[in-house]
Amino acid sequence: MGTNHRMQLMSLKQSEAKRLSIPELCRRLRRIYGSVDYPEPVPVLDELIAALLSQNTTDANSGAAFERLTRRFATWDQVRRARVAAIAASIRPAGLHQQKARRIKRILQTLETRHGTLSLEGLRTQPPREALAFLQSFPGVGPKTAACVLLFACRRNVLPVDTHVHRLSLRLALVPPRTSAERAHELLARIVPARHVLEFHVLLIRHGRGVCRARQPRCPECVLIDVCPEGLGRCSAGEFPFGT
Repeated sequence: MGTNHRMQLMSLKQSEAKRLSIPELCRRLRRIYGSVDYPEPVPVLDELIAALLSQNTTDANSGAAFERLTRRFATWDQVRRARVAAIAASIRPAGLHQQKARRIKRILQTLETRHGTLSLEGLRTQPPREALAFLQSFPGVGPKTAACVLLFACRRNVLPVDTHVHRLSLRLALVPPRTSAERAHELLARIVPARHVLEFHVLLIRHGRGVCRARQPRCPECVLIDVCPEGLGRCSAGEFPFGT
């Protein structure tokens, strides 16, 4: 098939993609992946450290690193007083352990010096915009990490945009083409109803890992194919998945 004809087919199919409300999108994914509930509540500072460890690694690796860290040090004050090398050795499974160790120590030192306490429990009642700004003042804490802390620890309806949520939002045309992940946080916050924030985040991650993968997406078996401009374009151009 010639390139021009392929592009014409892709444009045609992309224009045929239906618009789907966020609640309906979540309903479709919920039928495949099940309902989504909040995890057991944890201290806000625990969630922040866990979120830092999760950056650029797998859940299994970050979980192992957090377990090793909390087994080695009984309190966050002990971590604050420890040498960076000792912290890094404890969190080695998370990768980038030297960098993450320095950031963890700096965060704990800042909390103790400026606020006199190793606690972030006050964020539970702080307005989300202020809480996000406060968290992002720490080294290594960007919009996604800050939003994860507020969503999972504080149960605030703040949407984190990770690599899967970002990719699917682009493919589904929920945000304009080439929108950055940082900008996507702002745009998606406007269109995802508060009551759907948690499941939208979790379900898109599950779908991104299993079907709408970065490479070799499995478009024909996707429950969102009729509302996905990119998926329709891929299918019409003959770009079918490599395996099902």
